[in-house]
Amino acid sequence: VGSGASNSTVVTSKKAFTKNGKKSKSRSARFPKPSNNPPYLPPEVEEGNIEYKLKLVNPTQYRFEHLATQMKWRLQEGRGEAVYQIGVEDNGLLVGLTEAEMRASLRTLHRMAEKVGADITVLREREVDYDSEEPRKITEVLVRKVPDDQQFLDLRVAVLGNVDSGKSTLLGVLTQGELDNGRGRARLNLFRHLHEIQTGRTSSISFEILGFNSKGEVVNYSDSRTAEEICESASKMITFIDLAGHHKYLKTTIFGLTSYCPDFAMLVVSANTGIVGTTREHLGLAMALKVPIFIMVSKVDLCTKATVERTMRQLERILKQPGCNKVPLVVASTDDAVTAAQQFTQSPSVTPIFTFSSVSGENLELLKVFLNILPPLSNSKEQEELMQQLTEFQVDEIYTVPDVGTVVGGTLYSGICREGDPLVVGPTDDGLFRELTVCSIQRNRSACRVLRAGQAATLALGEFDRSLLRKGMVMVSPEMNPTICWLFEAEIVLLFHAKTFHKGFQVTVHVGNVRQTATVEALQGKEELRTGEKAVVRFKFIKHPEYLKVGAKLLFRHGVTKGIGQVTKLQPLSQYEHHT
Repeated sequence: VGSGASNSTVVTSKKAFTKNGKKSKSRSARFPKPSNNPPYLPPEVEEGNIEYKLKLVNPTQYRFEHLATQMKWRLQEGRGEAVYQIGVEDNGLLVGLTEAEMRASLRTLHRMAEKVGADITVLREREVDYDSEEPRKITEVLVRKVPDDQQFLDLRVAVLGNVDSGKSTLLGVLTQGELDNGRGRARLNLFRHLHEIQTGRTSSISFEILGFNSKGEVVNYSDSRTAEEICESASKMITFIDLAGHHKYLKTTIFGLTSYCPDFAMLVVSANTGIVGTTREHLGLAMALKVPIFIMVSKVDLCTKATVERTMRQLERILKQPGCNKVPLVVASTDDAVTAAQQFTQSPSVTPIFTFSSVSGENLELLKVFLNILPPLSNSKEQEELMQQLTEFQVDEIYTVPDVGTVVGGTLYSGICREGDPLVVGPTDDGLFRELTVCSIQRNRSACRVLRAGQAATLALGEFDRSLLRKGMVMVSPEMNPTICWLFEAEIVLLFHAKTFHKGFQVTVHVGNVRQTATVEALQGKEELRTGEKAVVRFKFIKHPEYLKVGAKLLFRHGVTKGIGQVTKLQPLSQYEHHT
């Protein structure tokens, strides 16, 4: 389904007559039911990475060149991935091809892919019922090529869920390639602190990588590969951000969701306990930040069918609530997984649900198929626009590495960053920016020459004094003249509050990678706020000024008080006016 298809209606053309001569009913492209195949796909769109081809049998040389150029365009639109539907007319009519025509068409497609340097994998075939004697088929093919100027496609997936729902174990099984023994062996490879190994609970944010090569095969740590080897042989990398499930580490989880800008969120729910604890909160956080969610129901080997069904019903009920308005799509076969991956990025309301077990390995293949096809959210055009802006890098983590010096980790929000670039970092406690030079760049633990907008990386800063840095700072190009402020206004919604929310109240504010306590200076037009009410509020940071942008999403909390909103106005400090 094309990227523009979620809002395009299905056009009924003259050819849209079924066997008995009546017009076939076109179903909306948005809610596919994997079971009954519609006689139609939505019409093909010019943009996006999905191409319909009726047949590709022995094209002339001129036509072949044209086809190869068209494939290049589709690959560029999908940042190195395209889907070809063979046996489908441009208006979306499913015609289907005979066995011989399909073989010839796939041979041509293979030649086209070789010409542009890509690989092809058949995703699925399906039969179309027409009056003809021999069966006709439609084939869906994934074409993947690594762009020349970057090593791999990169998707970031945040992993959420209640404590003990099996998040780290699932990641252990996916990235290490061996099943769990039912007592937590698979997750030991992921823990970063001693107390995590002892309690079996994640408290920090850890990153795990899973690669797919251009043929769609999994590349991970099995065969004792190192991270560098995975990066070299993978053309698509999924970085899992393993967040903490326990309530006491909620601020770390919020920080992970706001600062690491994940493309998708994977909510893990344990089949035997259902939706408990922080699950609803995590679901709410992801929805407030507008991160698309898919759900994994874990530990199905421990439960009876009835228990699993009960959890599924509970999930469907919550997802269909007015606040969520999601359409659950249960994935039970490879075909569903392919449909889910394509629908998911297109219509924000579709929520795929998988059931799986890390011990028996049940249904893990479906998740791999889904992740392999999952397209990147922003297309190449949006990324290029961001790359043309001035450089801005958000600092999320700071380390000191022997023989390298100070290293910062984070995400390049806009622009391009190269080794040797002069940047300024700030704001310091007194609102200043200091100069520094980028010595070297690493992405996913392997060296990288150029960093582009939207990519996460670590930058080595050489001898720069670590004590001058903190999380929440930005590194920008010197000509940017960034706006920093103590005071800012935001339009907020109070989600939950025990008492009333009024002037003088202190909350912890999260905006992107900024996390700081702020005081409520004023509420416009109101004395106090109650749960569920909206208002424009003026906040003031208490420790140091921060770099903020108008329109940025904001989350704030204090004990049980929680709220969301967005920044509407900044009161910038001029470069020389210090807070006294």
